[in-house]
Amino acid sequence: MTQKPPAMHVAVSKARRMNKTGVEVEYRSVLLRTSFREGGKVKHETLANLSALPDSAVDTLRASLAGKTMVDADAALHIMRSLPHGHIEAVYAMARGLGFESMLGPACREREIVMALLAAQICAPSSKLATLSFFADTTLGHDLGVVNTDELYRAMDWLLARQPIIEKALTRAYLRPEVNPDKLALFDLSSSWVTGTHNPLAAFGYSRDRKRGVQQIEYGMLATQAGVPIAVRVFPGNTADPTAFIKIAADIQALSGVEDMVMVGDRGMITSARITALKDTTLGWVSVLRNTAIQELAQDQGPLQMSLFDQQNLAEISHPDYPGERLIACYNPALAAMRKHKRAELLDVTEERLKTIQKAVTAGRLKNAGKTGVRVGKTLGKNNMAKHFTLTITDTSLSWVRNPESIAKEAELDGIYVIRTNVSDTTMEPNEAVRVYKSLANVEKIFHCLKSQDLQIRPIYHHTETRTRAHVFLCMLAGHLTWHLRKALAPLTYTDEDRPVPVEPVAAVTRSAAAARKASTQQLADGTLAYTYQALLRHLATRTRNTMTMAGTNGTFELLATPTQTQHQALTLIHDHAATYRK
Repeated sequence: MTQKPPAMHVAVSKARRMNKTGVEVEYRSVLLRTSFREGGKVKHETLANLSALPDSAVDTLRASLAGKTMVDADAALHIMRSLPHGHIEAVYAMARGLGFESMLGPACREREIVMALLAAQICAPSSKLATLSFFADTTLGHDLGVVNTDELYRAMDWLLARQPIIEKALTRAYLRPEVNPDKLALFDLSSSWVTGTHNPLAAFGYSRDRKRGVQQIEYGMLATQAGVPIAVRVFPGNTADPTAFIKIAADIQALSGVEDMVMVGDRGMITSARITALKDTTLGWVSVLRNTAIQELAQDQGPLQMSLFDQQNLAEISHPDYPGERLIACYNPALAAMRKHKRAELLDVTEERLKTIQKAVTAGRLKNAGKTGVRVGKTLGKNNMAKHFTLTITDTSLSWVRNPESIAKEAELDGIYVIRTNVSDTTMEPNEAVRVYKSLANVEKIFHCLKSQDLQIRPIYHHTETRTRAHVFLCMLAGHLTWHLRKALAPLTYTDEDRPVPVEPVAAVTRSAAAARKASTQQLADGTLAYTYQALLRHLATRTRNTMTMAGTNGTFELLATPTQTQHQALTLIHDHAATYRK
């Protein structure tokens, strides 16, 4: 029988002893030993004392004796490619946590591409063709495989065909009475300019982007009171606000399944003509009066007088011109001061512009009273200042004086606005009606998100009606996910998580002390760095997924980088937020 060679091993022993100074010290010995049997007993023989070796060398020797092959890591392991992954992972984690993928439709190639388009729109908004390059430079390209333009556009067509189903699911989820007891929905309209000349929806109209001389489209956004976008409608660029409102009002009740829904819109949206049209429906509404209507209420013997605000900042009034409606007059001192200051500035600026025209007339460069009047009219019309000046124009002179009566009349209404609603006081108290109308600012936040660096819905590059509608709907869905991402990641960003609600509904909302501290120190409460939302996405993108290979082999494997503390916390926040909203 062949005798096995003695087995070598590394033995580590520790002992505590008192040294000469009386201090207890730990002594450590590392010995290379062999083990063998002699006379039925196991004996050990020390071959070498390794106590002077560093721990890394001892660990290497121990692994080698255990039969492991030790190689140089730098020579053996190669990173073939690193692709940004963390920001994509965050978007997909939120979408899957909310059940967003299943809501889009059954699993198919088109759904995969739509999800990738949503991630690209959130992480790196660009044209659809440029998005293909984004796929290739992130893990999306590896996971999707090759995506060509035909596939991309087929996916957009597939999404547009499913828009009614998706919007119905969203409205049922966010507007049903269980989660929306006030039965409120917000609606507002915006526009974005179009490139090219062949888009059938493109038309010249009132540009909310202040983009003159280009055609545009318009789109109306339906949202919850918190500002979560849930439906969108696209209109030609010359559509009037009331027409858009009637279109969305006709759809909202069918979508939500709630008969007595209350729509909130601004003064340009819910006009008197639209209110008349809505009387045949069960739809409630909240809006505000135009300035001309407020001036009529404030005339002598009218119901709107400044004495109403001697003791409080809001008062409910009535007028025969508004039968079956409630009027809630509000006075905001801060708004009054701002308007007074702005009017003074506009008056001064207008006079400076008039002086420029006056110099041209005096110098003889303007010799015709008609031409002078045209230039003056444009100047006064820029800031609606014509009513505040009395002008004298001849072929050789231009003079003016301010109209103190007009200025004083306008100043009387500084800081005053009037809420108009058909919702009864038993359903909505005056204070709540004011807060409900002010929540319309949350829809403005959606448009800011769509148009700013978050999603960049504009300009519209598509040349067909269907692709334009699909693009806007895709951006709306990306806005929906962005709202949830911003909400979930708020503890890591400058977002005010606990903004105080003012006791007076008319008063302006202020930032909390915690948010102000984050802004001033640029740090979170635990001393770590605070991020903007976009900066946090960029930080998440630094977590890469790496394609690895070993020397001497042909195979590859993928290794995800260890997350930073912030990246780990971000994913935890996303999972917790999604779990809360799925309950």
